[in-house]
Amino acid sequence: MSKTNFPLQPIHLHNDMVVLSPLQENDFETLYAVASDPAVWAQHPNKNRYERAVFQNFFKGALESGGAFLIRDAATGAAIGSSRFYEPDAENKSVLIGYTFYAKSCWGKGFNQAAKKLMLDYAFQFVDRVVFHVGAENLPSQKAMERLGAKKTDEITVAYYGEPDRHNFVYEIAKGDWK
Repeated sequence: MSKTNFPLQPIHLHNDMVVLSPLQENDFETLYAVASDPAVWAQHPNKNRYERAVFQNFFKGALESGGAFLIRDAATGAAIGSSRFYEPDAENKSVLIGYTFYAKSCWGKGFNQAAKKLMLDYAFQFVDRVVFHVGAENLPSQKAMERLGAKKTDEITVAYYGEPDRHNFVYEIAKGDWK
């Protein structure tokens, strides 16, 4: 896979609901306060990320990706989750978005859609296709992908950073299909 000239981490992305800032090493405790709730991970492929040692591995992978964000509620400034760009591919003019999670208090309130819109608007300045890996058992995230206009295109096994292989669905949005 060849790299693109896609800058994975803009300084900030923001709208009236969320602020996405590049994830920094000193954000660990702030983000772990969100991630330490087992309910956050109940639908994810790796359900034990609420455990500190497991989350430390997840956080390390996020930092090393070079494309991870701390997501804050724009109204309150509170940390509410994280997402990231990863695996930019120049040959296929694509990038992946994923490793997303939110505080349970944010579910169903439009935060995910607001953050994904920012990320998609930004990504489509550089690529023609955005890909998402969604856990095969993660029905809420699959529905969120469909609400964004993503189409399921495949099923694959994904090895998350330092974690076991998991069955995932692949969703894609083409630049021409993005609203």
